[in-house]
Amino acid sequence: MSEHSAVVSWDRYTAEFTDGRYSRAHRWTFDGGATVPASSSPHVVPIPMSDPLGVDPEEAFVASLSSCHMLWFLSIAAGRGFIVDRYEDHAVGTMGTDQAGRLAMTRVVLHPVVDFVGELLPTDVDIRAMHEAAHASCFIANSVRCPVVVEGR
Repeated sequence: MSEHSAVVSWDRYTAEFTDGRYSRAHRWTFDGGATVPASSSPHVVPIPMSDPLGVDPEEAFVASLSSCHMLWFLSIAAGRGFIVDRYEDHAVGTMGTDQAGRLAMTRVVLHPVVDFVGELLPTDVDIRAMHEAAHASCFIANSVRCPVVVEGR
């Protein structure tokens, strides 16, 4: 097994706090040294308490699912002899109420567009099979409760 860590840091820059009007802007620092500005979603906490320039946890959730799927897809395609020239996914997560009545990410839809080059090009059946294998292998998708749908083109 492996461990993965991140440091999440927030500082109070104003005198107010208990009135709820404090900034939700914070930082994510990862083990490789990358620091990402983060914030609550402006859909959840209004601006100016949220910073729309920061990555919010909901966006990060969707991006991690998309990224994990892509990395598995690329590995599977390479293993089958297909050359991927470009991969782009406009992933969308939907927030709603789950079966227990709690606010949750209730669905994530991946929309990968994959460009292949070379003499060996996959059929639509090959591409669908690689997406299914990538989804089954993605440990992020295997860790969530909401449906993750892949609508590859």
